[in-house]
Amino acid sequence: MTSAQIIVLATPVFLALIAFEFAVGLARGRNTYRLNDALNSIGLGVMSEVIKVFTRLATIGIYTLAYEHVSLWQLSAGTWWVWPAALVGYDFLYYWLHRGGHRVAVLWAAHVVHHQSEDYNLSTALRQTSTGFLFGWVFFLPLAVLGVPPLVFGTVALIDLLYQYWVHTQQIGKLGWFDRWFCAPSNHRVHHAVNERYLDKNYGGILIVWDRLFGTFAPEDDREPCVYGTRAPLRSWNPLWANLQVYRELALDSWRARSWADKLKVWLAPPGWRPADVAARWPKPAFDMHKLRRYDPAITEQAGWVAGTLFLVVLLLTTLLLWNAHRLAPWLLVSLALAVVVLLWAVGAVTEPRGDDDTARAETEPAPLTQRWSSAIRRD
Repeated sequence: MTSAQIIVLATPVFLALIAFEFAVGLARGRNTYRLNDALNSIGLGVMSEVIKVFTRLATIGIYTLAYEHVSLWQLSAGTWWVWPAALVGYDFLYYWLHRGGHRVAVLWAAHVVHHQSEDYNLSTALRQTSTGFLFGWVFFLPLAVLGVPPLVFGTVALIDLLYQYWVHTQQIGKLGWFDRWFCAPSNHRVHHAVNERYLDKNYGGILIVWDRLFGTFAPEDDREPCVYGTRAPLRSWNPLWANLQVYRELALDSWRARSWADKLKVWLAPPGWRPADVAARWPKPAFDMHKLRRYDPAITEQAGWVAGTLFLVVLLLTTLLLWNAHRLAPWLLVSLALAVVVLLWAVGAVTEPRGDDDTARAETEPAPLTQRWSSAIRRD
C-alpha cells in the first residue's frame, strides 16, 4: 500500500475527529471553527497531498540514492530496534527542520502555510505546505548516511506526521507529566502563537524533550492566552497565494536590495529581516498584536452551499487521484491534479469578499478576544 493510499484511508478518520471536536466545542459553548477558515485549511492539506504525488518520487529517490551510495552501513528493516531508533532519529532531525522553518526565511516561506490560520483546531493540522519538498529532504539525509532503509524512513516519517494531528486542539487542557516529555496540545498551542513570550518555541514533533535540551521550550501560561496566526497575516482564502505570498515578498526585497550580499541574505536571514535600504524605501508597519483583526469576511448562505458542494467534489477527485496515482496515465494524473487545484481556488474565491467592501474584509473584534475561550479551556 502506498503512503498516498494510507492518507486516503486516514482522511475519514481526520474528518470524523473534526466533526467530533466541533460538536464538543458547541456543547461546551467554545466553538473554535469557522466554515471559511476550515475549508481553506483542509483544502491546503488536500493540495499538499496532490503535489506530493509528483514530488515524493524525487525526494524519496534522493534519499534512496544516498542510502545506496554514501551510507556508512546498511541496517536491516527486519531488525526490531531499527524502527524505534529511526523514529527517534527522524523526530530529532524534524526538530531541526522545524526550527529552521522559523529561523531561515526561505524555509519559513514554505512552513508559513501551516501557521496562517487564525483559528486553532484539528483542521489546522491538515493545513500543510505544497513547497516543503524544495529543501526539507536535506535535513533527513543523515538517516540515509546512517543506513536507515528507505522503507523504514518512509514509515517513521508518516508516523511522525500522523502523531501531530491530535495536538492541534483547544479542547484538551494540560496533561501533567505527558507535557514534560511529549508534544501535546498545550505545548503546541504555544508553538502556533504570535505572543512575544511564545514566539518561535516548542518545535518538537513527537518529543518535546528536544526543546528542553536546546533552549526553545516555553510552557503555556493560563494568564496569557495564545493568539494564533502569523505576524504578517495572509488575509486571503486563496490556496495558491497562501503558498506563494512569502516567496514573492522575499523575491521583491532581494530584487530591490542594492547590495549583492543583502540580495542573498534576504533568503537566509530570520523571517522579517529586510535590508536597510529596502526597509527605508518600502516600509512596513511594525507588528502590534493588539491591533490585529481576524480575517473573517462575511459569507452568504448561498456561497456557503456552493463552497461546500465544490469542496465535496474536490474530496472525491482527490480520493480518486491518490488511490490510483501509481497506475494512472501521466496526462490523466496531471489533469486531475489541475482540476483539484482549480476547484480549491474556486472554493476560496466563493468565500472571498467582493469588490471594495472593506467592511466585509475584517472582523471588528480584536484578535486577543477571538481566543476568549483559551484560558477557560485550560482551567478545566
